[in-house]
Amino acid sequence: MDDAVIKGAGYILAHVPNLTYEFGTTQVLERLKDPESPYLAKLKEHLRTYEQALAYPPFQAYIGNLHPDDLAAIPRPWYEGEKVKPARTGPYGEIVPEDEFYAWMLLVDTFDLVWLDEKFLAELKVRLEKNPLVAPADLKKLGSGKAAADIAARVQAGSAAPLYLGGRLVGCVRQAHEVDDTLAAHVMAENVASKASAVLVLRHLLAQTGTDPKAVDYIIEASEEACGDMNQRGGGNFAKAIGEWAGCLNATGSDTRGFCAGPTHALIHAAALVKAGFYKSVVVVGGGAMAKLGMNGRDHVAKGLPVLEDVLGGFAILVAENDGVNPVIRGDSLGKHNIGSGSSPQAVMQALVADPLERLGLRLSDVDKYSVEMQIPEITEPAGAGDVPTANFKMIAALAVMRKEIERSAIAEFVARHGMPGFAPTQGHIPSGVPFIGHARDQILAGKITRAMIIGKGSLFLGRMTNLFDGVSFLLERNPGRKSEEAAVVDEAALRKLVASALRRAADELTGGEG
Repeated sequence: MDDAVIKGAGYILAHVPNLTYEFGTTQVLERLKDPESPYLAKLKEHLRTYEQALAYPPFQAYIGNLHPDDLAAIPRPWYEGEKVKPARTGPYGEIVPEDEFYAWMLLVDTFDLVWLDEKFLAELKVRLEKNPLVAPADLKKLGSGKAAADIAARVQAGSAAPLYLGGRLVGCVRQAHEVDDTLAAHVMAENVASKASAVLVLRHLLAQTGTDPKAVDYIIEASEEACGDMNQRGGGNFAKAIGEWAGCLNATGSDTRGFCAGPTHALIHAAALVKAGFYKSVVVVGGGAMAKLGMNGRDHVAKGLPVLEDVLGGFAILVAENDGVNPVIRGDSLGKHNIGSGSSPQAVMQALVADPLERLGLRLSDVDKYSVEMQIPEITEPAGAGDVPTANFKMIAALAVMRKEIERSAIAEFVARHGMPGFAPTQGHIPSGVPFIGHARDQILAGKITRAMIIGKGSLFLGRMTNLFDGVSFLLERNPGRKSEEAAVVDEAALRKLVASALRRAADELTGGEG
């Protein structure tokens, strides 16, 4: 059977500084502990404008206007000044402003939970009418908005979470149940935001690949959110809820979870479904995590930085039948961290990187690019977590030294050649392997690289169910051509020989009978 291919990848960011202030877990907990917190008082001074976010080099790499390798040549700090051309759109998607993102939240809301101020919504619609991803039916669904007094009353009563633009209350997200904590206003806001960012990126993916939404057979959602009620807190189903608003009327779907490793697990599931012939076209999609906004904000503010975790991320990847052109998810290349693998960094990299390559007879240097935890280093370094991508690449290089593939003195060169600077927001599942798939696909199709390894790693201890680590990996590789077509040619030739041989035998028997 032919390996499945990656036919396209979409990426979006939603710049949401006000959601960062209101809904990020660090800020929520600080507000509960000390409503007069000096940190919260200073925080608003450190929030970036939309224009500043557009000029941030890693964000431009995320949506495809820069290659991640380009970041190495741009002087840091990247957040200072305008070091790259700011652009809203890129080959893979866009960076959407917060006011428009509120409209996307309203659009995908099915239960009248999201309310937007009527005047604010009227202002928005003028711009949304020009958006190619917003159809006339979408504008009609948005309605005419709600009275400002009604929104304010619900926020004041505590039955709705506020949506601000600066000091202006422009909307709210209402609770979906009076006593069920899993349907509380802030939980509904998180889930609607995740759904909205996923719908937006899925629409981008379908548009850029020219895929008819009705041709999608299955959707796998791979974020870190959970939707349900008090009787089944993570019952789902985000996947179908997202597909509904992307026009995927012939698709079904389900949600896959694995903390940061979830998207890579989901891509392996998608590739297996396609390779087995169950479905022809599968989308893996994940929206953003509102709780992680401003996660390291305290350290950023203390050190005089802007709050860099001010965006929700989203990705969508189309996995399809082998077309003989697009890069393949190589089915015999899977790496996995087993329950008995051990949790040391060396054991993890051995299981995810060295073992599958050794099985295939490949060296570590035969992989052109590795994509692991691709967090932007400027976000994690002030909090003491260091440069996470570089640390991963150094571990892979150390494995190469242990296997006598390179000298210890060549570690830095290995990291520069086979790694890349981090360019994805710290949204948990968002930076974990998948951000590079769009770039890898383009480079493979252009003949610039042969293969890339996508690695997803997850910290399962966060759920307090196990102390085990988790991780899976696969190779994305240049398409060698469809094996089934080659087999068909061979089978046809063999069939011709069999028929010819049978006809000769029949002729010989007939001739012998007459003699």
